Amino acid sequence: MLLLLLAGALPLMAQKPNSIAEETEWTWEVRPPHPDHHLPNVLLLGDSISRNYFPQVSKDLDGVANVYLMASSTSVGDPRLPHQIAEYAAIEGVRFSVVHFNNGMHGWGYTEEQYKAAFPQFLRTVHALVDKPGVLIWANTTAVRPDATNGATNPRIDERNAIALALVRSAGIPIDDQHRLMLQHRDMYVDSIHFNPAGASIQGDQAASVIRSALQSTRLP
Repeated sequence: MLLLLLAGALPLMAQKPNSIAEETEWTWEVRPPHPDHHLPNVLLLGDSISRNYFPQVSKDLDGVANVYLMASSTSVGDPRLPHQIAEYAAIEGVRFSVVHFNNGMHGWGYTEEQYKAAFPQFLRTVHALVDKPGVLIWANTTAVRPDATNGATNPRIDERNAIALALVRSAGIPIDDQHRLMLQHRDMYVDSIHFNPAGASIQGDQAASVIRSALQSTRLP
């Protein structure tokens, strides 16, 4: 009987996703030093690209919203990601009026099929951060230079962006097209992946504009 039970469990065990660790893994969290409780809370949830334009978003939304950041190298497809986001929410104890989120520049050990399969759970986890009538905003993944060495390639980024686009559109989530924006500024790379301060400011200005519109559409203060 025990052998039969083990045999039945093996397919389930084989289907359980595993974490594919990167050489360097990290999380980066920033919160406003003195949040104004009369203002709505906004979260940027992403990676080092989001981290780079976070200061400009904070500057643009000064007096409009309390802006928080959770940036991580953990990819959609990694079973740790939903737990990390839920843990962050529990630690902060903050409900967000807008969550501007992205994930797609890490986890190149996961196939696009795995990325697609895990994306709905990612969406559910992010939805749990938002206060009604709050808004989610999806920011797609920016292109990289051909000399990127982290495993990222533009064909794979395009495929992940297409997967995410179909799923967020079906969920009625608006899009901040950071990919299209930065294709117009290919001279602003500071390395093969990230943009220089001027490029990050351009990104932050667009993100802040989309967030501001979302706040206005929900008639939040």
